[in-house]
Amino acid sequence: MRAGTDTALARVVAVFGAAQPHHAYLFANKRANRLKVLVHDGIGIWLAARRLHQGKFVWPATGQPNAGLCRAQLDALVLGLPWQRVGQDGVITVI
Repeated sequence: MRAGTDTALARVVAVFGAAQPHHAYLFANKRANRLKVLVHDGIGIWLAARRLHQGKFVWPATGQPNAGLCRAQLDALVLGLPWQRVGQDGVITVI
């Protein structure tokens, strides 16, 4: 979790070959209480970090290393809302 923008981008390039425009890449620690999101917005790259003081982020089951987020979920993640509970229409629902 000490990686900056350049290191995170290097990891994305090593795994995927390139950072695709209008894509976000998530990095998390083992305890699942911290994450960084690297976003290529088509103009440049930005990196944001989120740390939870309580609870953990929920990830896909083992064997499914990639997970997609809809636009509403990404927006909620950036704003600090419970992105796992945001539906396609932007309404927060209980899972």
